[in-house]
Amino acid sequence: MTMFRTRTGTATRTRSLARGEAGAGPAAEALRLVKVSRTYGEGEGAVTALDGVTLSLGRGTFTAVMGPSGSGKSTLLQCAAGLDRPDSGIVVVDGTELSGGGEAELTRFRRGRVGFVFQQYNLLDTLTVAQNTVLPLKLAGRRVDRARAREILTQVGLGDRLGHRPDQLSGGQRQRVAIARALVAEPRLIFADEPTGALDTRSARDVLRLLQGAVRTHGRTVVMVTHDPVAASYADSVLFLADGRLAGRLDAPTADAVAERLAHLGDDTRTGV
Repeated sequence: MTMFRTRTGTATRTRSLARGEAGAGPAAEALRLVKVSRTYGEGEGAVTALDGVTLSLGRGTFTAVMGPSGSGKSTLLQCAAGLDRPDSGIVVVDGTELSGGGEAELTRFRRGRVGFVFQQYNLLDTLTVAQNTVLPLKLAGRRVDRARAREILTQVGLGDRLGHRPDQLSGGQRQRVAIARALVAEPRLIFADEPTGALDTRSARDVLRLLQGAVRTHGRTVVMVTHDPVAASYADSVLFLADGRLAGRLDAPTADAVAERLAHLGDDTRTGV
């Protein structure tokens, strides 16, 4: 069986992905990238999306990732989440190094440890709110706790919408379903790619508070790509990217401080945080 590498402190051991499911104890470090690079294309047309990125995020944190278009934000999220494979470097998610495994193993790992919230919701129109919420559990072959699903949907303000279909919901409500779907599988990490990009101001604020709650109430780790300084201000810290490299970090961000940093992002590019 293909083995995934699991890191504990300075020791390194190997463990099959089948044994590295959600029941294992959480790692102190939620996410680590070491010299991760990703290039698309070849020759003169090659584009370096990530250039030797190294970072570390602790458990129970909310981190926003920002930068101009083409800076590598989405590629960073995709490599960190195991949706894309870097050309070089190490990605460690919840103590397990994502290298060497086949796609089927990687998919099982993501279903057990990782949740996703995207701008486009990715809900199935033929399923109800309740059915969309528990779909990841069914796909993973895990037991469906419908009472728990109802509890989470109530927490996100959709307790009276369980039988509705996506086309009967507002954009903000659809995004709440996506967050509930991410939470119901009890993932260690939640990756959010522009989760408020298609929402009005009030709905965006509600979604960001839900992501904060996932960290503060449920102990999850959230990594969110965004272009909006106001959205970033809901995070504990902001990582800035420029030209595929880390270009700074801002803790306890405010919208004004984030906007100021973005305006001068190219002035002082650094290779690590």
